Parts: sequence; structure tokens; C-alpha cells
Amino acid sequence: MKKVIIFIALMALLAGGAFWFLADGALNNLIKVKIEQVGKQVTEQSVTVKSVDVKLFKGIGTIKRVVLPNPKKYKANSLFSLNEVTLDINLASLTTDIIIIDKIVIDSPEAVVEFTKTGTSNVQDILYIINENLPASSADNMPEPTTSDKAETVIKVKQFILAGVSLSVDLTELGNKVHKKTLTDISLVNIGGDAGLPASQLGAELLKQALSSIWKQAQKEQKKQVKDELKDKIKEKLNVFFN
Repeated sequence: MKKVIIFIALMALLAGGAFWFLADGALNNLIKVKIEQVGKQVTEQSVTVKSVDVKLFKGIGTIKRVVLPNPKKYKANSLFSLNEVTLDINLASLTTDIIIIDKIVIDSPEAVVEFTKTGTSNVQDILYIINENLPASSADNMPEPTTSDKAETVIKVKQFILAGVSLSVDLTELGNKVHKKTLTDISLVNIGGDAGLPASQLGAELLKQALSSIWKQAQKEQKKQVKDELKDKIKEKLNVFFN
């Protein structure tokens, strides 16, 4: 992939604007297709992307409307939808062994966490599938990529921001209701470690960390609601006892 990007960049410089226009569209389509292919491979769900607009020479990119469907046994159509993803690419790194993305910002994503009667959830199911399908090199310790990995683009992300996540926590199967809240920004750093990750693994790792962060917030909301419900029940019993 890195060789393809550098080849396109070099050809664009040599052939001029008309070629760049065609190459730009081809690159954007390639990225769109790759996101959908890798997304389906890793999550076993039909991930869709509306559009990609990467301006390589400017070091910026936008990906619009990425949708991760819910597993079939759950009610909501989508588990996680990303309305707009912006990329800030480190131009100087394009000629090095590791491409650096200074910042990825996901603006106002929407997440639906559905709990089952047994206390499990759709997010847990997807995280389990991702962990099963990710190679060992993208685990938390992130060892240095192997020789075979290095044939592919190696990327690391300095900062990854989930800005204003709209979270719905569905507790109806537990006898409660759907609770909605907007989370404070979630900021993660140094994704891929110092060695970086192959491009095909990076997206899955970003998704894994995003869902893990959202899952932690959903668990907090669940515990809060259970605690509040218990308080209400105790208060009702006390009222009955003293009245």
C-alpha cells in the first residue's frame, strides 16, 4: 500500500494535474473499498463507507459515514456509526518507513450498546470477534512488525479523538429503559506504538480501542442505573413501612 501511495505521488508530480485528479479519485475509492473489506473481515459485519476524500499532498483527509451494523440478534440497525472522520497526515513521514498520522478526529459518532437478559452486550460480542480475527501483532503489547508485515504500509497514530459520542445504553432486556447521553471527548494516544502497525491492522485496532472506551462508559451507565433503581426500591419500601 505504501508503494502504491508513493507511486501515485511521484506520477502525479511527473504528469501534472490531470493525472492527479484521476489518481486522487482512484486512491479515494481504493481506501473506501479497503475499509469495507477489512471491516467485514475483522468484525464479520457488512461495514459501509459513504465517501473518502484524501488530499495526500496537503496531508489531510475526510472519511464520511462509516457504519458498523449490529449483530443480527440485536434490535438496533447499527452498533457504531461515524458521521465524519478527519485525518491530519504528517507529510514528512511519507518518505520514511513509518507513516505518521498526527491526529484522527471522529466527530459526533453514535453508539448503541444493547444489554441482554444475561448481562452480555452487542459491544462485547463484536470485541470478541475482533480479538479472534486480529493477528497477535495487534495485541496490546504491539510487538515490532514482522518482515512480512513490513511489505505493507506501517502506520502509527499520535492522537485519536472521539469527539462528543452520542451513546444509547439499552437496558430494556433488564427491565429498565434506553438511556441516552453525550460523552465527554475520549482521547487516545500512540496507537500502534513506536513501531507502528500494518495498515490492514490499524483500522481494526482503532475500532477495537474506540469500542473498548465506549464499553467502559456503557458499563458505568449501567451500574449507575442499577444503583439508582435499587435506591428507588428501598425508598418505596421505607415509605410503605413508615406510612
